[in-house]
Amino acid sequence: MEDTITDPKEDWLLLDRQLCFALYSTSLAMTKVYKPMLDELGLTYPQYLVMLVLWEHETLTVSELGTRLALDSGTLTPLLKRLESAGRVSRTRDAADERRVIVALTEAGRNLRQAAAGIPEKLLCATQCRIDEIQSLTQRLHALRSSLEQARTDS
Repeated sequence: MEDTITDPKEDWLLLDRQLCFALYSTSLAMTKVYKPMLDELGLTYPQYLVMLVLWEHETLTVSELGTRLALDSGTLTPLLKRLESAGRVSRTRDAADERRVIVALTEAGRNLRQAAAGIPEKLLCATQCRIDEIQSLTQRLHALRSSLEQARTDS
């Protein structure tokens, strides 16, 4: 690592200098912007993330969904039960391997995609960023997450 924090005059323990707090507070603010839009769809933010993945892939196992969303099955299962109760997804045991649960969009789940189509543009407006800035920031955050995951496995 080439950059180090060595200047004794700098107080690196100030809250506003913490990357973790900037990410955390930004995530809270983002979720608050999403809330009224998702309320109209009858979705929570985590349910919306599940739906985004299923709109992309149509059918996945619970394990694949968990990997894609970085969620464990203990967190994911209640989300999926609520989505199933709402008629948006179905869950079935894999006939070839009963340990695997397959999650698939229902017709209502597929139709919900159209109702959600305007959300990304509304969010873009809320950020007051250009689309290229959002794309760049997203790429940088993905790289940061990868670095942090690597650091966790290295330690």
